[in-house]
Amino acid sequence: MTRAELATYDGQNNRPAYVAVGGIVYDVSDSPMWQNGRHAQAHQAGCDLTLELKSAPHIAAVIERFPSVDRLIKSPEPPSAPRSKAPIMAIIIVVVLVLVWTLMR
Repeated sequence: MTRAELATYDGQNNRPAYVAVGGIVYDVSDSPMWQNGRHAQAHQAGCDLTLELKSAPHIAAVIERFPSVDRLIKSPEPPSAPRSKAPIMAIIIVVVLVLVWTLMR
């Protein structure tokens, strides 16, 4: 499941409430603690809560009690910008200039 797909499971308007933790997607729909897709007025279903769980007052085992329904697909890394050849060209120019200057002496 992608993050975009996960976002559609926000627990609103009778939709299921899913959350992801540690790459696993859990169905928290039946929990009274996740009414309308909200938990403790701090967390929204349809999100990856891995980082938030680190500061939660309970341990990860609490969320792991819920049924797992899928795995969260890691978003692909954005393509890196092409590296400029300017530094290499600058070094070549400096070397050529030093050689020319040395030969002209």
